[in-house]
Amino acid sequence: MPGPEEDLALLVRAAQAAGPIALSFWRAQPKAWDKPDDAGPVTEADLAVNDALQTMLTGARPDYGWLSEESEADASRLDARRCFIIDPIDGTRAFIAGQQGFAHSLAVAEGDRIIAAVVHLPAMDLTFTAFAGGPALLNGQPIRPSDHGLAGARVLTYKSATEPEHWKDGRTPPFRREFRPSLAWRLCLVAEGRFDAALSVRHVWEWDIAAGSLIAQCAGAIATDRHGQPMRFNSPRATVDGMIVAGPRLHGEMRAGMA
Repeated sequence: MPGPEEDLALLVRAAQAAGPIALSFWRAQPKAWDKPDDAGPVTEADLAVNDALQTMLTGARPDYGWLSEESEADASRLDARRCFIIDPIDGTRAFIAGQQGFAHSLAVAEGDRIIAAVVHLPAMDLTFTAFAGGPALLNGQPIRPSDHGLAGARVLTYKSATEPEHWKDGRTPPFRREFRPSLAWRLCLVAEGRFDAALSVRHVWEWDIAAGSLIAQCAGAIATDRHGQPMRFNSPRATVDGMIVAGPRLHGEMRAGMA
């Protein structure tokens, strides 16, 4: 079976091939529609990228499972030793709006942990990579998270995550809330220290965070669910119960402050 570095090389090639496909639709008024059950928007670009990635990745690793936001559920992935976990375009709303902050998020899980990961932002020419036991890199250069405390920290999250019910004694946390459209990119921004933490108190889809979580961990951050437990991937529901991603000091302070 290929090593994590070999799987990473495959993911990088696939992400770089996906970029031109996405950019051919970007700012060109792609067809877009809403998924059922308020699952958010999707475009013809999402599907084109998904098809290209599935062809390339499963063609190279036919024994790996496949979990993608834009593919029909396939329970056989649960029996595979390794599984691709893919979001063809993370940040579809930004993509539709012609903004640059969308990403291809590609990961390989072995069992329930991620062993290779790429987050590629083609409109910004940014490629974040990591493999288990190796460094986290941005365009080939090592990255590391900040060493900020809770007070004044810049935290990528949404407004409701700061509501008093989520924090001990109903105290609103003393951090600055900020936002970026792609969840995968948010984790990478924490990994490179441009922001101090990423937080969700709601369930998150595995394909949004699988790649970014390994990149953050390999950079030196701690990435857990909202209860401080290790993230587990390729699960039947394909979700993780929230997330806290931050440098060790800030992660500890956030966990201590949460209800």
